[in-house]
Amino acid sequence: MQRGSDRLSVHRDDEMKHELQGLLRSGHPTRTEEWHDPEPSADDDPQVAGGPVAPGAGMAALPAVRQELARVLSRGQFPAGPRELAGALRRAYAPDALVESLERQPRSARYATVQELAEALSGTGRHR
Repeated sequence: MQRGSDRLSVHRDDEMKHELQGLLRSGHPTRTEEWHDPEPSADDDPQVAGGPVAPGAGMAALPAVRQELARVLSRGQFPAGPRELAGALRRAYAPDALVESLERQPRSARYATVQELAEALSGTGRHR
């Protein structure tokens, strides 16, 4: 059976996958020339990924919380209460710490913007 532009048979293809499996899972570089490997990060490099968003850390967390909320929530979802917004965050697979902190907010609270919600979750707003 012709397989298009493949030069190897199905069996040889499976053999090659099996041969390379240990090398790929080893965690060691697979390149033969060292200059192809990526350099490790330096001590003074900026941190690229800060990990999960953790609300409640005050003013330091406000920009990160606001950014995560703005990434997930749209303008059309406001004004809304904590229950509706928590459902929207769960559907968008937001970090659990963010959803749980929103669920701890008073049920009577209403948020008109992402900024108000971020301030309430980070502990700097009036809804706290």
